Amino acid sequence: MPSGFAEHGPGRDARARVEANARGKARDVAAREGVPPGGAVLGADTEVVLDGAALGTPADEHAAGALLDALAGRAHEVLTAVVLVTAAGESVAVKGARVHVRPLTAAVRRWYLDTGEWRGRAGGYAVQGAGAALVTRVEGDHSAVVGLPVARVADMLAAAGLGPWGRP
Repeated sequence: MPSGFAEHGPGRDARARVEANARGKARDVAAREGVPPGGAVLGADTEVVLDGAALGTPADEHAAGALLDALAGRAHEVLTAVVLVTAAGESVAVKGARVHVRPLTAAVRRWYLDTGEWRGRAGGYAVQGAGAALVTRVEGDHSAVVGLPVARVADMLAAAGLGPWGRP
């Protein structure tokens, strides 16, 4: 379910920003819809960080191209925060990974921009789609780069008595 929370923009460090955005999204939905009995609300946010700067989401194709140019041939960090809201309270986790992007030829850059996949994507690419062709290596939690660190979420659910394998 989409949140109506207005994400925090620049002005916070990337870790604080993803935590605040994930918390805001989860709290917004929990306040609007309530926490389901015996259930939870999960909010998540992802940020791509290059040289200590959060890149955000490109507003248009020109901005997406500029992000691709900045990432090409370099490594960067991806941070994803998740906040789990239950009747008992909240828990938060931040997972990250280091992503290496191949040098991009003009043809590869044009191809990717033409896919349109960059729209609405932190850093202007999606490693779970066509953007996988841009990436040579991921060090760390691949699912955090996708936008949901699955193993960490499973641990959080289990700690809240809501593990996907049933209650303890």
